[in-house]
Amino acid sequence: MTALKYSPLDDRHRALGARMGAFGGWEMPISYAGTITEHTAVRQRAGVFDVSHLGKLLVRGDGAREDLDRALTNRVADLEPGQARYSLILNDDAGIIDDLIVYVLAPDRVLVVPNAANVDLVRDRVASVGAKVEPLDWATPALQGPRARAILNAVFPKAPALPYLGVAELDDGIVIARTGYTGEHGYEIFCPPGDAVRIWDAILAEGAEPCGLAARDTLRLEMGYPLHGSDIDQRTTPREAGLGWAVAKAKSEYLGKEAYESHPPRKQITGILMKDKVIPRHDARVLLGTRPIGTVTSGTFSPTLRIGIALAYVEPGSVSEGDDVNVEIRSKVGNGVVKKPPFVGSDPRSEG
Repeated sequence: MTALKYSPLDDRHRALGARMGAFGGWEMPISYAGTITEHTAVRQRAGVFDVSHLGKLLVRGDGAREDLDRALTNRVADLEPGQARYSLILNDDAGIIDDLIVYVLAPDRVLVVPNAANVDLVRDRVASVGAKVEPLDWATPALQGPRARAILNAVFPKAPALPYLGVAELDDGIVIARTGYTGEHGYEIFCPPGDAVRIWDAILAEGAEPCGLAARDTLRLEMGYPLHGSDIDQRTTPREAGLGWAVAKAKSEYLGKEAYESHPPRKQITGILMKDKVIPRHDARVLLGTRPIGTVTSGTFSPTLRIGIALAYVEPGSVSEGDDVNVEIRSKVGNGVVKKPPFVGSDPRSEG
């Protein structure tokens, strides 16, 4: 059994009384004051997460962007320094190895941030096109919420104003990106491990509330953002996952392209907003009347809406927006309605 990794902020989490747990091969804070309290802090004020478990891969060389363009589904070669983009990396059957964000720091330096459990797979897949890939051990505090901009400006007064999917490298080597996994205005801060405690403490001193990965999960599900391993995996294609917008159709080359273009969808993702008190959970059956048509992949109680929400895969064409469906959880059957995410607010990815 592989030993768990620890964040440079591990001592800070324990001192704050965090409930710790294993996640993606790391021991990370699951919650501090409670999921609903932390979720509400991010929606209404500001919260800070430790997402140091995320992978950090630096792709170097004069052709770094072009190399990534050949590996990933979305365009990279046309990005300028200071720009970032969401993309996917596929296997040879068009299954999603991972979803990730690429950040162009300089013409010859691109930061790639995959999910924790997929770092090695992504590194090897990117290297297979000839890219020079260097793993980094940077820590990553993520500041999210309506007050995030004011707090960031107080902690980093020299940081430039950033548009959504903008990124800046400061003089001291710290990288600040206008990205996140909550749907709120926010920033992910990539820094050497030795800077992590100072930055974390400064963010808390400015009023951000510490938040764990449980709240990050309810926040991302309210936005309909997929979680790799639950909503997307190597048996799911971008078209099935509703992520076709992250595949640049005019690209002549990317790994898995031939399979993606030839595989018809076997399932389709949908959102479900519950009408009653039944809370959908992973693996619950989705029914059209009494006929099973699919399975819930992520489900939770929405702290913002005060009702259950879910992402599920159903038979292609079986339901449309506004249709009633039933969700069977053990011996209970709840009623819901098909709803295209986001369930709360609007998706900031449309800005990018």
